[in-house]
Amino acid sequence: MRFGRALLSGLGAVALLAAAGAARAEVRLPAVFGDNMVLQRDAPIAVWGWAEPAEAVTVEWLPAAGAEGLKSRAQTTADKDGRWSAQLPARPAGGPVTLAVKSKNTIELKNVLLGDVWICSGQSNMYWPVRDSADAAAEIAAANYPAIRLFFVWKAAHDEPQEDLYGRWEVCSPQTAGGFSAAAYFFARKLYQELKVPVGLIHASWAASPAEPWVSRAGFSVAPELQALMERRLQDTAADYEKLRREFDPQLARWQSACQAARKEGQPEPARPDISFRELVRNRPAALWNGMIAPLVRAPVKGVIWYQGEGNVGRAGQYRKLFPALITDWRRQWKREDLPFFFVQLAPYEERQADPVDSQLARLREAQTAALTLPKTAMACTIDIGDAKDIHPKNKQDVGLRLALAVLHVAYGRELVYSGPVFKKVSVEGGKAVLTFDHVGGGLVAKGADALQGFAVAGPDKKFVWAAARIAGDTVVVTSDGVKDVVAVRYAWADNPQCNLFNKAGLPAVPFRTDDW
Repeated sequence: MRFGRALLSGLGAVALLAAAGAARAEVRLPAVFGDNMVLQRDAPIAVWGWAEPAEAVTVEWLPAAGAEGLKSRAQTTADKDGRWSAQLPARPAGGPVTLAVKSKNTIELKNVLLGDVWICSGQSNMYWPVRDSADAAAEIAAANYPAIRLFFVWKAAHDEPQEDLYGRWEVCSPQTAGGFSAAAYFFARKLYQELKVPVGLIHASWAASPAEPWVSRAGFSVAPELQALMERRLQDTAADYEKLRREFDPQLARWQSACQAARKEGQPEPARPDISFRELVRNRPAALWNGMIAPLVRAPVKGVIWYQGEGNVGRAGQYRKLFPALITDWRRQWKREDLPFFFVQLAPYEERQADPVDSQLARLREAQTAALTLPKTAMACTIDIGDAKDIHPKNKQDVGLRLALAVLHVAYGRELVYSGPVFKKVSVEGGKAVLTFDHVGGGLVAKGADALQGFAVAGPDKKFVWAAARIAGDTVVVTSDGVKDVVAVRYAWADNPQCNLFNKAGLPAVPFRTDDW
């Protein structure tokens, strides 16, 4: 079965669960447990699955003796529905090891590592593979990192939370790395180089998806307007959704039968029906959470990296509440209020404008920045690495690097510069505005030019004009001959701004505005 094909539909029963129902006499594991997997180090190791009701199940490390002085075996019994769970003690980073699950049959998971596991989610810029990124041939040839593993979650949209999903673990090598999420791979590479600890990437993304399908239905309840949004979207699509179900259920049944026949004959499974790629199915509230994230929440993870937002441009005010609700929802689902969550701010796109104008893309970036008020979060700014003609910038190396810097500081406590300058406050006297910043990183610089670019000011008339800006110590002084009474300052406030304020660590300033117009 190939990655990237039309995968599992959100309409009808999940094929792998249906097949499991007929074979529960044998112990079975969720797809996220497999050869080459990475388990979260330094956390109790949860293992779960299905078996015959009342059947005894043993989970153990092989060889069972030793296991670095830790308890190496756990025993449990499947409940009346055939579900079981067990827990082994936490283990430090290391491996490879073998994990065995025994009942009427035995499953051995080989080449298992203990390290740090990261959920990598979002839309097309997270999905974007190494093979389509900058310097792809050289990057793939050098991708010899067997301690980095990626689990690719196959696309699935559902109206109810699922217990399992499709996917498979791959060891990072020149033969496999081309299909890895580029942002996730370059992030993992930097982490591994710094920490020398195995890194597991669980990649669950869907191109063009807005944030709404990634939030559980319970997650919308944090604000009345979000609850109303969910109910309205579900109601508006209900009739068409049911029509698709009636059309698709027979297709799903035929596909399940064809898969079973192919497996018996040792032949490749046929391509899955592609109805799940229809926007109606993919974008329903909670659909992707149900199909691609909910089956994972029992697995301990180190944190989340997220690259999404393009699907919500034009609705920045809504995203300002929706995105924090998503983060809070995932933390609640994982039962970790401090689950580290890191995200990428949207890169420049579209043609550059000659004059200052308002920008829906800039407003979405601002909504992303607002989520930094949540603890254990950080943002990778990409305002300097966009592409006017492609919403998918090829430079994913810097995306991964900046995510890794943020993670090394916030999640691992490393003392380093992990962010570009972030606007702190403004002081205005007549025609002069003095801006101060956090994260100056050893000092402010105008990268690639003698003067700062990208600043605009407005007076009481709210009409913005380009302004002169200069660095004065750790501040920026902004003036304009055309505005004698400065009321507001904006920086990099455009779809594709020309801007060059950086810190000496080489990280770009985060776009901002001092007004709330």
